[in-house]
Amino acid sequence: MCGIVGIVGRTSVNQTIYDALTVLQHRGQDAAGIVTVDGNAFRLRKANGLVKDVFEPKHMQRLQGTAGIGHVRYPTAGSSSASEAQPFYVNSPFGISLAHNGNLTNTVELHERLVKQRRHVNTTSDSEVLLNLLADELQHTKSQYLTADEVFEAVTKVHELTRGAYAVAAMIIGQGLVAFRDPYGIRPLVLGKNETEQGTEYMVASESVALDAVGFETVRDVAPGEAIYISLDGQLYTRQCAQSPSYSPCIFEYVYFARPDSTIDKVSVYGSRVNMGTMLGEKIKKEWEDHDIDVVIPIPETSCDIALEIARNLDLPYRQGFVKNRYIGRTFIMPGQQERKKSVRRKLNAINAEFKGKNVLLVDDSIVRGTTSEQIIEMAREAGAKKVYFASAAPEIRFPNVYGIDMPTSSELIAHGRDAEEINKLIGADGIIFQDLQDLIEAVRQQNPDIKRFETSVFDGNYITNDVDQAYLDHLTQLRNDDAKANRIKDIGTNLELHNVCHP
Repeated sequence: MCGIVGIVGRTSVNQTIYDALTVLQHRGQDAAGIVTVDGNAFRLRKANGLVKDVFEPKHMQRLQGTAGIGHVRYPTAGSSSASEAQPFYVNSPFGISLAHNGNLTNTVELHERLVKQRRHVNTTSDSEVLLNLLADELQHTKSQYLTADEVFEAVTKVHELTRGAYAVAAMIIGQGLVAFRDPYGIRPLVLGKNETEQGTEYMVASESVALDAVGFETVRDVAPGEAIYISLDGQLYTRQCAQSPSYSPCIFEYVYFARPDSTIDKVSVYGSRVNMGTMLGEKIKKEWEDHDIDVVIPIPETSCDIALEIARNLDLPYRQGFVKNRYIGRTFIMPGQQERKKSVRRKLNAINAEFKGKNVLLVDDSIVRGTTSEQIIEMAREAGAKKVYFASAAPEIRFPNVYGIDMPTSSELIAHGRDAEEINKLIGADGIIFQDLQDLIEAVRQQNPDIKRFETSVFDGNYITNDVDQAYLDHLTQLRNDDAKANRIKDIGTNLELHNVCHP
C-alpha cells in the first residue's frame, strides 16, 4: 500500500506536495519521493525514510516547478532498497516520471514483453514495469505535443495489457499530468481543484484528506478505468479508457489503511467504522448474551471508533486502556516478523488502573499474523485483567493479498486453515469473536449503495481479476515471505558495503 499525489498548479508546488504526503504518511513509511517539472527538466528527490526526514530545506529549494508528483512507499513487491523508491523516471519519450499505488499480477509477462521491445527495467519493482509500459505506448505518438486523445489511447492500451491493482500519477515533461485507475477501482484515487487568481489548479491523491490538508476542494473520485489528463496550461480532460469497468474497491481501505477523515468512493471512512462497531456489537449481544465483560478497550488507533460504538451498543464503559507511542510506525506495515514483534511493546503501554481486576473486551480492526494480538493480550493480563476477550472488526484473514497489501503467504496468516477457537488458543484470549463478512460489506456499503461488490479476497479467496492461481500465489510467497525479506535486507547491506569500498 502506498500513497500518491499529483498536482498541476499555477505557482510552485513543492510545499503543497510535501504537505499532502505528510498526511498520507500512514500509507507508507518505508520511502518517500517528489518529482517536479522545472522547464524541460525533472527535479527529483527520493530516499528511504519518512517524509520529514527525506526532504531537507536544501532539497525543497531544488524542487522548483508548477507541476509535480509525490509518493510514499510501503513495499510489497520488490525490495526496500532506496533504488526502488518512487517516483521512477524514463527519458523517452519526452521524459516521464510515475508514481504507483497497488500491485500488478502479470509483472513477469509484462517484463518479458518490454525486454522484447528493448526497454530496460532496472529494478524488480512492478511500478517501473508499469512506467515503461506507459512510455512504450506513448512512444508511438508522432507530434511534439501530445493530444488528450493520444494520452487516452496509451492508457487504454495499458489497461488492455495489465492485470491487478493500480492507481497512477505520471508527469510528462512539456505535456502534463496523466492519472488513471485500474478497471476495478481496487486502489483509490481522488480528483480535486483549487481556484486561484492565476487560474484553476488540479490535484489527484490517494485519499481526500490530502486534498483537504492543502486547501483543495474534492471534485470526485476517479472512476475505475478512467484516465485524467491535465495539460501544463491547466486544461482538464477525462475519458473512460477501460472496456468493462466495474466498481470493486478494496474493503481493507476502510478497515485499516485509510485515515478516518477521508472519504473514498463516496464512503466516509469514519462512518464505515462506526457502522462496523454497530454490526459487531449486535453480533456480540446475540452470541455472547450472558457475557461478563466489564469494559471495552480499543487497541489504538484504527479501532477506537469501532470500539466506542460496540461499548454504546452493549451499554458498557469505554476506556482508553493503552497509550500509544506516536513515534513508532504502524506495526502491520513493518517488513519482517521480528521487527513487528519488537515494535509492539515499544508502541503501546497499558494503563494498569483500566485493567486491574476487570474482564476486558479488547477491540482491534483485524488480526493478520496474530503477533500483535498475542502480545497485547499478554500486556492486558500483566496489567491485572482477570479475563481478556478479543473482538475483530474484520472477518478472519485466511488468504494472501495480491493487490498491494503485504499479506503475502498463507503460512504467515494465523487464520489460514484454523477456526476461531484455534485462533483463540493461539493468541491466548478467553474468548474471540470476528465480524461476519456480509456485515462488514454492509457496514461500508450503507453510505454508497452503488458499490455492488468489494475486493474481499483476503477473507474469501475470491480474486476479482480472475488471473490468480496457486502457481502465482506460490511465486508471491517466494518473493514476499519474511525469510525472503530478510535475505533481501542482507543483500542490500552487502551492496552498500561494496559501494562504500569502491566509492569512499
